[in-house]
Amino acid sequence: MKSVAAWFRIPFWQRVLAGFVLGALAGWAFGPSAETWFGPLGDLYVTLIKMIAVPLVFFAVINAVSSLHGQKSIAALAGRTFVWFAVTAVLAVGVGLAFGWIIKPGAGVGVLQVASDYKPKDVPGVLDMLLNLVPSNPFQALSGAASAKSSDGMTVLVPRNGTVLQVIFFAGLVGFAIVKLGDRVAAARKLVGEASEIMIQVTRFVLEFTPLGTFGLIAALVGGYGFEQLRPLLAFVFALYAACAFHIVVVYGGLLLAHGLNPLKFFRGAAPGMQVAFVASSSFAALPVSLRSATHNLGVDKDYAAFAVPLGATIKMDGCGAIYPALAAVFISQYAGIELSLAQYLIIALASVLGSFGTAGVPGTAVIMATVVLSAAGLPLETIGYLYAIDRVLDMMRTMTNVTGQMLVPVLVAKETGLLDRKIYEAAPTNLGIEEDPLGAEKSP
Repeated sequence: MKSVAAWFRIPFWQRVLAGFVLGALAGWAFGPSAETWFGPLGDLYVTLIKMIAVPLVFFAVINAVSSLHGQKSIAALAGRTFVWFAVTAVLAVGVGLAFGWIIKPGAGVGVLQVASDYKPKDVPGVLDMLLNLVPSNPFQALSGAASAKSSDGMTVLVPRNGTVLQVIFFAGLVGFAIVKLGDRVAAARKLVGEASEIMIQVTRFVLEFTPLGTFGLIAALVGGYGFEQLRPLLAFVFALYAACAFHIVVVYGGLLLAHGLNPLKFFRGAAPGMQVAFVASSSFAALPVSLRSATHNLGVDKDYAAFAVPLGATIKMDGCGAIYPALAAVFISQYAGIELSLAQYLIIALASVLGSFGTAGVPGTAVIMATVVLSAAGLPLETIGYLYAIDRVLDMMRTMTNVTGQMLVPVLVAKETGLLDRKIYEAAPTNLGIEEDPLGAEKSP
């Protein structure tokens, strides 16, 4: 028991980092067989996240909507949240274009081959996406998370047909109904609150498996991934990682400073969500951790975070929907020797920002977004297949950027509206397990 207690006393981010490092070493040592030996650990972790994510969001959103002060308050908070989603997306597109100009990842690249398993993506229409927000069967939406194989055979978690947005929509209606009925459904309001607390506790249990899940996912990735796939596109990998790092540190850090918040405190508190996003390459898989980080570590009001963070996990895609498509467009224009005009740059920027909202909840968002942007700018669509072979490596950094933004915006809005607990934010805890609250008492997010 003492050894178990000692394990839990280690900060969460350090346990996850240890799993990452040991997983990388195991993958290097075992090679391709690491997928067979350690891959099931990663698959089990993804399955556990799949188990808790949808019910966690469902009960949290109902509880949040029924707890906040009426529809006007919710509408105002949602409006501010959407504005910051858009502002940070515009900045992310600018970063992607700038790093494409500076690094020139498409210049001097030899002849590339389209990935053998690349299949062109069907881009859904805007009307289809809007109609898909409303679930024809809410129970089907609640069971709509699915596992899928990435291009390199890794198991990743994806929402099927906009599941999360459908769950948020239905849960929001239920929450509004509870508000409307008032004291007549007081027992139901209490029951929903208790169900939300139960799911938060279940989430704590599942998150303790994250270090082992990280070990399995990284061991399988390192063991099964050949360096030869990366060699021709190392400049693009470097450009994407550098652009995302700049956006996280400089852009996000600057916005925090502008709001009178210490960026180092934010990154310390957001570290667990960022780590899981990098390893799992899925905003949906990181959702329980990022929601817990936003409330327990960063001090965002739990009722506001309950709908802002899940909403961000479906439509806030600075890495996949803004930086990557913009950088890919510049890369492909350089590789093909096509000189982009000012009008094309503006089209790339506009398509990246608007498209990231339009493809919300669609699996393979980054490839969808790149397809939308290339099509809008008149660039050859088949060239996105060049990047598909290394998509898993790219997706790690893209997703970490997405999830960081999904935690940042609620922090900014909470600071503007008085919904940020500065004591928790300044304490900057990093541990998400079953431990005492950073201020000294056990407290649910």
